[in-house]
Amino acid sequence: MFRAQILKAAATGAAAILALSACGATSASQSGATETIKVGALAVPAGDMLKQVQRELAPKQGLTVEYKEFSDYNTPNAAVSDGDIDANLFQNTTFMETYNKASGKSLVSVGKVYLPPMALYSNDVANLAALPDGASVAIPNDPTNEARALKLLASKGLIDVSENPITLKDIKANPKNLQFTEIENASLPQALNDKDAAIVTLAFALPAGLSADKQLLVEGKDSAYYNVLAVKAEMKNDPRVQKLYKILTSQDMKDFIQTKFKGLVIPAS
Repeated sequence: MFRAQILKAAATGAAAILALSACGATSASQSGATETIKVGALAVPAGDMLKQVQRELAPKQGLTVEYKEFSDYNTPNAAVSDGDIDANLFQNTTFMETYNKASGKSLVSVGKVYLPPMALYSNDVANLAALPDGASVAIPNDPTNEARALKLLASKGLIDVSENPITLKDIKANPKNLQFTEIENASLPQALNDKDAAIVTLAFALPAGLSADKQLLVEGKDSAYYNVLAVKAEMKNDPRVQKLYKILTSQDMKDFIQTKFKGLVIPAS
């Protein structure tokens, strides 16, 4: 009887130790001590950048990066808000703020990482001066990128727009009588098959094989549309997030961007 009581006490003590160990492991994981971070992006260019971080740069800093690829602009922010991923890298602050306003969420920018310049491309027109009167031009149909496209065209006097243009209704003058068609971002490269020109964001221009020699007009380094690392507000100062941002803005990453994209992508200074 006495021996049975001793064995029972020992078993109870072991169970308690295991329970405490399990609680400790859960706490460490929840606190981010695992040094693993989940990040989402479109395949190009941010996906290429994150794969380089995942393979070469993060392990040197004791960070494990789990990369999740998205194919559209609509889901990466919801994935962060829902906790499916910790951060994303695909958008500028204007796009993020538009999402916050529409969804009631509060994503924040950790900081600028790179500029994917928006450009006016053409398969048939050699340069901007050769763009004919009445030319057909496709532009993005989402509010952020449509506004950005209108500002780009206005910067060279192709159109005149109101102070903060959002849609085609904000065009005040159109001296070349350009014929605009609003198209979903992913379909803009294909629009070049039947349009004189199209404004395409780099995330879709690169996979479609659109090169600098097809650009009639492109944003410069002074653009307000640098893409940022975005997270939920409570994650901004998380050590994993700060470590990832430091890697993404390091000289090693700047060298990779210059080599990989041959000047088409501009690193944040």
